[in-house]
Amino acid sequence: MGIVYQRILLKLSGEALMGDLGYGIDPAVVQEIAEEIADVVATGVQVAVVVGGGNIFRGLKAAAGGMDRATGDYIGMIATVMNAMTLQDALERKSVPTRVQTAIAMQEVAEPYIRRRAIRHLEKGRVVIFGAGSGNPFFTTDTTAALRAAEIDANVIFKATKVDGIYDSDPVLNPNARRFQTLTYSHVLMHDLRVMDSTAIALCKENNIPIMVFDLSVRGNIHRAVMGEPVGTVVGGSCEVS
Repeated sequence: MGIVYQRILLKLSGEALMGDLGYGIDPAVVQEIAEEIADVVATGVQVAVVVGGGNIFRGLKAAAGGMDRATGDYIGMIATVMNAMTLQDALERKSVPTRVQTAIAMQEVAEPYIRRRAIRHLEKGRVVIFGAGSGNPFFTTDTTAALRAAEIDANVIFKATKVDGIYDSDPVLNPNARRFQTLTYSHVLMHDLRVMDSTAIALCKENNIPIMVFDLSVRGNIHRAVMGEPVGTVVGGSCEVS
């Protein structure tokens, strides 16, 4: 089986970087993720990454505690840059050339986000990590992933999670929950399945970008997903509910 997706956008939650820790970054987990990405890059696939910041700071939670929502979101954006730089370091220790681009100017530690430059990096085989979200409060990193995927003409969004796909109910609470193999964007929106927020799903639908949801903790799943193996649930315009 050959490579199905030539240019991918990998969406990582901040929580994915903390492993079993309650807070912060687990270097061993980051190293494992870097190894997975390095394996994919070695096949010639172009990889962009959007990483969240929930392991360090979550703006919505801070707003619930009384903080101004916009201020909380900006702090959360800075947290995503910390995660992006951590992942960059792990990748470069694997000899994978990596660039961090941020939506908020931080010229001492990262490049500003410039679409054409990002695409050029990808064409040269460099991993590009997008930090600081979209640069705007009130938008999630899921929406940023959909936006950046559209801007760089990514073939697919890989949403790496702690579960092996999308279910009709919470599989932790319901042992009889049904896992979908494929779904339409409309079904996800209509049934509020919370794969990504509705703005992100709508952006993917408008630009016909498929979303593959799979379990990051299973070693080799990113590589299998690139090869088109059924490792999770695919959401797309040409998909049926199955």
